[in-house]
Amino acid sequence: MRVQSLVFLLAMRTGLFAEGRFLGKVLDEWAGDIQEFIRTKLPHLVLVALIAFVLSRLLRLVTARMIHLAEQHAVGPARIAQVRTLAGVIRTTGLAIIAMIAALQFLAAVGANLGPLLASAGVAGVAIGLAAQNIVRDMLNGALILIEDQFNVGDMVTVAGASGTVEAMTLRTTTVRGADGTLYMIPNSQITTVANQSVDFSIATINVSVDFSANPDVVLPLLKNIAMDVRNSPEFDKLFLEDPRILGVDAVKGSQLIFPVIFKTLATQQYAPVREFQRRVRLALEENHLLPGDPNRIFNSFLDAETEGEGRRIRAAVHEPAPAHDPTTLKPGESNPFGGE
Repeated sequence: MRVQSLVFLLAMRTGLFAEGRFLGKVLDEWAGDIQEFIRTKLPHLVLVALIAFVLSRLLRLVTARMIHLAEQHAVGPARIAQVRTLAGVIRTTGLAIIAMIAALQFLAAVGANLGPLLASAGVAGVAIGLAAQNIVRDMLNGALILIEDQFNVGDMVTVAGASGTVEAMTLRTTTVRGADGTLYMIPNSQITTVANQSVDFSIATINVSVDFSANPDVVLPLLKNIAMDVRNSPEFDKLFLEDPRILGVDAVKGSQLIFPVIFKTLATQQYAPVREFQRRVRLALEENHLLPGDPNRIFNSFLDAETEGEGRRIRAAVHEPAPAHDPTTLKPGESNPFGGE
């Protein structure tokens, strides 16, 4: 192989490629350029390629670690899918940036003029940025929502004025299904405040209204017994995080006494215990001959006999019929000239 290479080089230096002739000089200059490239620029390109390879491997390791941690600690498959989506976007974007930088370094090493290329790329980037700035904002905000774990698929939330259950999430949009079945497609850039009802626990306050005539010392133990029966029932005992609290008489509104009852349950699990508690309160009020509160009812059991008697006289005077009209009492000037009377 070495002999063949030597013969080839000797043949190249004869004839048109002989030393001192035009093609010979070109061949000499090429050889010099190759030597200069190998001596000065090739180590730089090798270093750039090595750095790009290391960065790409680190990026793959980081994103794989993200997915691994999500699979170990995530609360459900929806969260794992979100982390996989975010990791894929980060890996793809990072690899594209690394490849672009390495390509620019290679073009600069081979002597390409990067000025026009960079200027064109800058103009194109500005145009794309102005045209798609909302999309970029949506994607950035979507990435922050996923990183900060503000909400997940299946959570009950209120975002951008829409309330419902999160059905799907992407880097650009969030899909929320309302209680009436309406499907809301919300761009992530419009999500500035998130109200998540599915985190940790839920608190429900039931205001029980009883008539003013009821004795609070009777109503309070009654409500406590009903609340504890609901809390200890096999159907709801696993939903409560603590015993219900009855705060006493919270307000007096006209002829109403307001007794707040507070339930602390698992997130979004307060509705069934509240309905059962209100059903039992209705039956207990009837069983104990207690009236529910009514803002239009007038309570008058504190009137004494004298006040009550005077009230009766006032009502009798109001409803007393007017005396019959006596025509003989008319004065002469009060006759009706049109009726002939």
